[in-house]
Amino acid sequence: MPDVRDLLLEIGCEEIPARFMPRGLKELRETAGKILQENRLAYREIFTYGTPRRLVLLVKELAENQPHQEEKIKGPSKEVSFDQEGKPTKAALGFAGRLGLKVEELKIEKSGKKEYLVALRSIAGKKTADVLSILLPDLLKGLSFPKNMFWEESRIRFPRPIRWILCLYGSDEISFSYGGLRSGRETRGHRFLAPAFITVRDPEHYFACMEESSVVLDQDKRRLLIEEGVKSAAAACKLEARIDSSLLEEVNYLVEKPEALFCSFPEKYLQLPREVLVTTMQHHQRYFPVEDQEGRLCPYFITVSNNGAASPATVRGGYERVLKARLADAQFFYEEDLKTPLEQQVKKLQSILFQEELGTVYEKTERLQVLVEFLGDRLNISENEKESALRAAYLAKADLVTNMVGEFPELQGIMGREYALKSGESEAVAEAIYEHYLPRFSGDILPMTKAGALLALADKADHLAGCFVLGIRPTGSQDPYALRRQSLGLLQILLEHGFHLPLTELIHRALELYRGREMLQEMDLEDLAAQIRDFVLQRLRHLFQERGMDYDLVEAVIASSLDEIAPLWKRVSFLQANRGNENLALAAAAFTRAANLARQASGRTVVEELFLEGQEKKLFDCYTAAKEKVKRAVEEDNFELALAELAGLKEPLDLFFDQVLVMVDDDRVRCNRLALLLQIKELFQKLADFSKIVFSAQNEL
Repeated sequence: MPDVRDLLLEIGCEEIPARFMPRGLKELRETAGKILQENRLAYREIFTYGTPRRLVLLVKELAENQPHQEEKIKGPSKEVSFDQEGKPTKAALGFAGRLGLKVEELKIEKSGKKEYLVALRSIAGKKTADVLSILLPDLLKGLSFPKNMFWEESRIRFPRPIRWILCLYGSDEISFSYGGLRSGRETRGHRFLAPAFITVRDPEHYFACMEESSVVLDQDKRRLLIEEGVKSAAAACKLEARIDSSLLEEVNYLVEKPEALFCSFPEKYLQLPREVLVTTMQHHQRYFPVEDQEGRLCPYFITVSNNGAASPATVRGGYERVLKARLADAQFFYEEDLKTPLEQQVKKLQSILFQEELGTVYEKTERLQVLVEFLGDRLNISENEKESALRAAYLAKADLVTNMVGEFPELQGIMGREYALKSGESEAVAEAIYEHYLPRFSGDILPMTKAGALLALADKADHLAGCFVLGIRPTGSQDPYALRRQSLGLLQILLEHGFHLPLTELIHRALELYRGREMLQEMDLEDLAAQIRDFVLQRLRHLFQERGMDYDLVEAVIASSLDEIAPLWKRVSFLQANRGNENLALAAAAFTRAANLARQASGRTVVEELFLEGQEKKLFDCYTAAKEKVKRAVEEDNFELALAELAGLKEPLDLFFDQVLVMVDDDRVRCNRLALLLQIKELFQKLADFSKIVFSAQNEL
């Protein structure tokens, strides 16, 4: 009998939603590994597999027994365990007796300042099969999914009802109950091609059964089959399939035996906007659109079927009828929407609630116009770009009341651009309407036009301000109002376009537009602005670190006196590139000496007549000479020159501290010297807060 065997666990269910599967399989693997390790069960490797009807756990070479464990039990101290003659006392005899040992079998070990009796006892490891029958129900109970169901008396929750449980350790069954079912050695194959129960001998036989029963169990293999099948179906007609990665992942968990089918739809529907066709096929029907060699959509699509029992012609006809009906609806919505110019849709926004306490979408539109006006005046953009942004702000939300967006909400902005062009608006206005929603998700494109960037900034700032006014904050992984995404998008736009815009100024302006709201009357506007700024800067920390910047350098620039995002990126990039530069270490050392005392300063006015020592006058002169150079260098992004000037202050600062006593009894002289140090500290902070930078021992000066 070998000392290791493979463990196989299969949870057979009704079809689990595809979006639950990747996370569910990952959690199953990680949780199983953790539980096995905690229970001292050694194994070689863990695999998880999943189809719509099953979650499968395979543990390779799982040890048959827990290892024996040595247990150390601490008893009474030596001084109370033996009398003056060295004979065991009742305390020692009682301790040994409770453990079934003789006093002579005990050991004496030191713990702290005293010595104690210690008993060593060997605990035999349990059989793995016995441990698994207890652990596996806990494993299933510990799995979490976005949504769950309960379907029988035990009220056990799972994404879909469990219909069977297979559990084998080698060729032996592991018996346990869960969800009103008893585990065994039976499974099922493909729902249509092999629906009957199958008796499994061992894990190796299980995988052979799956293959014979038309189930491609390995999700990676299945994904590759789908991708190759879709590409081949299109290539057979000298066309190319448009394969979206998220759609491919979803389809992968909708089928057990994929079969790609080449289908068509009436050519007349190609008159619809491309985005309408793609959205209908991809998001609503899970079909793959087809393009010609020039990237133009063709009246074809490819679907992946799981119904191998029916004839391909029958299955294909069903898919084509469904898409034709959807496209007919879309065409009707599109033609109806074109009867009304986009501008005439704006007033209808007065009847759509943005948020109960924050008014209608029309009121939001009015706030967007004010914010765009503010941004246009504040930033360096042309008058034409500003006018385009203002017009787009007025029309930005108008497509929300159209038939098409009502049916396909994911087309908001896209249809706004389309209808704007059809209504005679300029391309700049139409593009800004589309771009103001960008970025929509992680890795999405950013607004490329200035008008679109301004409107996107306004929309995101208004969204953040409104949510914070209502007390809405993300909690843990939950962020239903997408505040993290909105903050990150705002930061990315500021960085991409290099806008020199103080973050606090934008936040204040957005909050002021809610001042008329009743709930804001008793709120501290400054406190709200500070909360939003801190929230946004936390996203900035993550963004900079994702781009390869060191944590301490990120903190150094964020803690500086600057409140503009684009220059902060330039500074942290410079510091990262000059991490080993001697001037950086010199400047940090100089800053630290000045900043330590500067915090005690009660003012920042320096009076030269109060200088009593030659070295404080020399330090003041060096500071004065460096001040304008540093300021000008930072404004011109010449950080190398700024750093060199700051590093040059280390020597006069060292001499100052060596020869001048700062904390003298004379109040005026002391305050004057502290004010000088405060001004020097503030000069350094024009580049970064050097106290945040961490240096290795060899770089410290």
